[in-house]
Amino acid sequence: MQCDAIEIDSIDEGEILMDIPKNGYEQAAISLAPLETDMTLEDFLESDLEGYEYVKGKLIPMAPPTMEHGEISMNLSFLLSLHIRENRLGRLYPTDTDFKLGDRLVKPDIAFVSTARLPENRRQASPVPPDMAIEVLSPTDIQYRVIEKAFAYLDAGTRLVWVIEPIEQTVTVYRSKTDIKTLTYEDTLTGEDVVEGFSCQVAQLFE
Repeated sequence: MQCDAIEIDSIDEGEILMDIPKNGYEQAAISLAPLETDMTLEDFLESDLEGYEYVKGKLIPMAPPTMEHGEISMNLSFLLSLHIRENRLGRLYPTDTDFKLGDRLVKPDIAFVSTARLPENRRQASPVPPDMAIEVLSPTDIQYRVIEKAFAYLDAGTRLVWVIEPIEQTVTVYRSKTDIKTLTYEDTLTGEDVVEGFSCQVAQLFE
């Protein structure tokens, strides 16, 4: 189903909540249509809006995470965090951490920033893209939007993107727009040269 952008002159959080349909995946998909706004990225950062990403003058509602989504994120975060801490590779960030990607503000489900690239002021949205970004798909995610976001990470300088698909239990690995591979349940997932030394079975993410 294709959803046209909804144009609004001003953003009121109460009005946005009233406009969100309540019933089923189809209505949830309609409620995730982007909202046109005249807010700048700086305006958005200063606002109290929650549950949105900002993309080129549009507010993108984020799909509410499911229990499955949370389980997969926690499984992978646990494995990555142990390795990153033991080897002092950098910092791992959860889904409520903002990252600036040019004229976008995004919230990856999991993000890794290497020690050498950590900004001095970390009491704000990250001004640098993550070295690695991880997205766990939700039932209402739109495929073209997920691919566009993966490419936006790469364009901004992110070196490795993982997109995890819970139903098929796969991980799509993006190194560039032409270097893309999909790993299945029995494959081994590695941090390559970004999170050096890390590896796990794809199956471990879905336990």
